[in-house]
Amino acid sequence: MTLFDAFFMGWQQDIKIAILPPLMCAIFRLVFILYFGPKKLSEWGGKRLYHCFRYGFWWGMDFNAYVYLISLIVVSIPGVFLSSYFELGDTVRVWLAVLYLVAIYVLFWTKMIFYYHYQDIINKNILFGKNADKKNLADIFFNQNHGLWILLSFIPYIALCVGLGNMVLSIPKFGFVVLENEYWQYACNTFMFLATVAIFYWFRFGGTFRHRLKPEWDEVPPIVKEDVFLGKATIDDLIALELVLKHPVPEFVKKDDEDAKISINKICPDFLGNDDNPLMHFRHFAKGPKIKKPKHIFYLLGESQCQTPFDSIYDKLHLMDASKKFQQEKGTVTLSNFLPSGMISQTALGSILLGLYDCDLELNENKVLWDCDINKIPTSLAAQMKKLGYHTSFWYGGSLNWGSLMHFVPGAGFDEAHGGPDFCPPGSPSTWLGIYDHIYLNSVADIIKKNEDDTPQFHFIYTTSNHGPYNLPYGEYGLNIDALMPEMPDKLRHDDIQARRFMGVCYADRCLMNFVEDMRKQYPDSLFIVTGDHSAAVLPFDKGILPRNYQTIRERMLTSFYIHHPDLTQDMLANNVLGEHQNILPTIMELIAPAGFEYYSIKPSLTEKIDHVVTPYSWMDTENIGSYLDKTRQQLAESRDSVETEIDVEEYVEERESLQDITGWLVRHPEMVQ
Repeated sequence: MTLFDAFFMGWQQDIKIAILPPLMCAIFRLVFILYFGPKKLSEWGGKRLYHCFRYGFWWGMDFNAYVYLISLIVVSIPGVFLSSYFELGDTVRVWLAVLYLVAIYVLFWTKMIFYYHYQDIINKNILFGKNADKKNLADIFFNQNHGLWILLSFIPYIALCVGLGNMVLSIPKFGFVVLENEYWQYACNTFMFLATVAIFYWFRFGGTFRHRLKPEWDEVPPIVKEDVFLGKATIDDLIALELVLKHPVPEFVKKDDEDAKISINKICPDFLGNDDNPLMHFRHFAKGPKIKKPKHIFYLLGESQCQTPFDSIYDKLHLMDASKKFQQEKGTVTLSNFLPSGMISQTALGSILLGLYDCDLELNENKVLWDCDINKIPTSLAAQMKKLGYHTSFWYGGSLNWGSLMHFVPGAGFDEAHGGPDFCPPGSPSTWLGIYDHIYLNSVADIIKKNEDDTPQFHFIYTTSNHGPYNLPYGEYGLNIDALMPEMPDKLRHDDIQARRFMGVCYADRCLMNFVEDMRKQYPDSLFIVTGDHSAAVLPFDKGILPRNYQTIRERMLTSFYIHHPDLTQDMLANNVLGEHQNILPTIMELIAPAGFEYYSIKPSLTEKIDHVVTPYSWMDTENIGSYLDKTRQQLAESRDSVETEIDVEEYVEERESLQDITGWLVRHPEMVQ
């Protein structure tokens, strides 16, 4: 066998082993569609599925083609010169491929779990895992996502990959062409060698030799992209991870100051740039109190409390009956279309406390803000409540180590910060996140009552129990899924994990409202603000709850909001139907602050008419709601049936960019807050 014959034999093996990665990616794509897809496979249409898998194949080759290249470089070329290594070539090829296939499998399960919790494929939120409570993540993985079975599945999967690798490599090989003319033989050999390299680029560039024509999101076939779920299913998991890692720092943070100034000026015309702090230009003067100033204000932030279970189309689930009863009482005003300031806990909390958008930067972990001059963050919630005469206290059911709250909360201006393990009874049962809500909230109530004095009190209270893996002993606390939901669909009745989730939502709601009732009896003139930190995937849409079997943008984005005071009426909030977290602070000011009181807010009060709402993640007006994350739009109203989704639609883009650029400016110029 000549040297080139050996190379040609090895090259054929490289081609064969390179079949496995795109094959496994296609299988994983099919499993994802079958498991999470809102339609049966037959309902998608053959043409749409064909283009989904076709484009997904070519896009995935951006990474999968490297299996071929690495095998060529690491095995075939050295094997030409080392006969003993040539004999081991197939074994090396198989295990190189298996390592890659295991990486694909890890990412596949990452996507499956991520989609289960967030109704989205791998996105930048996965980066927040570096600061998450690892024990809590493990608890969720093993107790809610069958983590042990997932880990055990790696054994048969690796065996399958080894078997498939050996099978494809056992396919007979062909000998290379032999020519009588020596020069023509060299020319043919050279052409063949160059072709082996060209094949790599052709596959990696998506069936073309032009790099700029490589597959990307903007070029996904419209027939696929117009279906939001299938559009996301087109993206292989390695590609999704690359898109996340390619831009770890958002573009608005890297923006040129002059461009950022132009953008900020669109919502803040007085901003001068240079040494100017944009937050200083969002000054307002209260028009005068609308209700009697309360001695106690309770800002209740419910973990994962979203709008979905409040919607009338889900009444039969009875998940939020305690809150719904409270919403019907005199003095309570509810907004059913309310956007959070962040899509996960840290970013939502940071946005609320600082009065600006975190924009997925995890500002709570920014050490500059731990020791800042709070007067240079004039939008701060606690700092402004203190100026209004309130002593400010922050309460959290878990440890203040979470999210570096022991540093961030004082930096945000609070007089006191308390973590559940520090003040709840010793040995109190807890999840990895925090003390069970009823014990935690009862302890908060007891401390507030004992420490009563004449100073007005502002309490920011953040719960933890409405969170996976939902393994509290709900039966001991009077919760039974059959009693809770007599109209429960049969498909749901035997789903233990979903039953636990429902009971967890109901448990958290009852605990929160029991606390509210306790405080109302003790302090009847109190002002209560109740909202969630972000939305959550509460409902399974494959269990026959509704005719449709997918989550709408409204259900994916909206959190809850209701506010109560004995004097409060709907007209005081301008009969608004829209709102968001950043409207809460100015609303408090306009309800209770004396006329002429100076406060700062990047958004208006709900006492003014709100015709649209914009956050870094989504927007809505009285007719529609849209997601900037996937450029989609739907009608805002509740709907039992399917809702038309428009793709590649973005409204209020300049306003969104301006809000992001304010945060970006402060991050680039930490001296503004020092």
